[in-house]
Amino acid sequence: MLISIAEARELVLAESRPLPADQVRLADALGRVLAEDVSAGEDLPPFDSSAMDGFALVAGPAAELPIVGESRAGHPAERVLEAGEAIRISTGAALPSGADAVVPVERVEATDGHVTVPDTRAGANVRRAGEDMRAGEPVIAAGTELGPGELGVLAALGRAQVRVGAMPRVAVLVTGDELVEPGQPLEPGQIRNSNGYAVAAQAARAGARVLPARIVRDDRTATEAALAEALAQADVVCVSGGVSVGPHDHVKPALAALGVEERFWGVRLKPGKPTWFGARGGKLVFGLPGNPVSAMVTFHLFARPALRRLAGADPDDARTRAVADVALARSPDRDQVVRCRLTLREDGWHVEPTKAQGSHVLSSMLDAQAFALVAAGEGAIAAGERVDIELLR
Repeated sequence: MLISIAEARELVLAESRPLPADQVRLADALGRVLAEDVSAGEDLPPFDSSAMDGFALVAGPAAELPIVGESRAGHPAERVLEAGEAIRISTGAALPSGADAVVPVERVEATDGHVTVPDTRAGANVRRAGEDMRAGEPVIAAGTELGPGELGVLAALGRAQVRVGAMPRVAVLVTGDELVEPGQPLEPGQIRNSNGYAVAAQAARAGARVLPARIVRDDRTATEAALAEALAQADVVCVSGGVSVGPHDHVKPALAALGVEERFWGVRLKPGKPTWFGARGGKLVFGLPGNPVSAMVTFHLFARPALRRLAGADPDDARTRAVADVALARSPDRDQVVRCRLTLREDGWHVEPTKAQGSHVLSSMLDAQAFALVAAGEGAIAAGERVDIELLR
């Protein structure tokens, strides 16, 4: 019996539990998912400092003041500043003890060891200790994907290492006697292996550590051996093709022999109807259709959320809504996934199909930035109506 996309995703996520976290160097954490809540261990900035190159002083009326020292970044002034004195100061340097304001260098006249300053209010051009973050304040929540900004904050807080979600290991297998690698000549009846490269790239983009993809011939013994090796090495196995019931489709019986329990086979989806999913002892197996577009669509809808959950990330991060710029016809019995371009306008995202949407049209994935999810039914989603989408980039 065919199940809906939502039911299939629910079954997949029910089997997907975050893997044990890793401790990594901060320099290696870009793109990883934070596995702990991070709070500030100290005030940031840790001291009052100058926001300008200029002169630190005690706020007051315009005056000519003697210059009695200098405070540079990393080299604070050693003396306490008295009213009626000025200390030359650099941007980011510690505010001298006794000072409460900074006058920018372009607003003063300095001659012969003295500086003439205008009226100055207390706090002018001063960055206060803890103005950015206070000690004990929550800063970054677990589940956050670490980008350049997050790494910068963690570094500023003194974190040389950080706990992050694991990178799931993914094995990609593609089945078929007809497959040859790119660069090899095609014999009659052969096609090139595009799925191995496309699915492996999708897995890598989802944050996985991808094992070398391999072609498996249409042989029961070879299929079972390849799947056994993949299950031993990976957290997630994606096998493309061979999940039907024809005489040369060996994936399902091989998985059964290896103890992988089926959770569903068949989704009310176009393209991607023959998708299979099963599990064994925490290992997840996705039987993706052999059709290249169907393989990419079903990986995104089902395998990607699983990888996100295993890494401790939000599995539904790609979902939003957009305005259809053209009518999108419905299928009476299956939900459809339409490959679309995105445009951002004042009222939000807009989508339109990339080109003809046949499941054999691999080039429809070129320039595709989103999948529009067109629910089964009669008629069409009219131009100007909103539709659910899954962002691809």
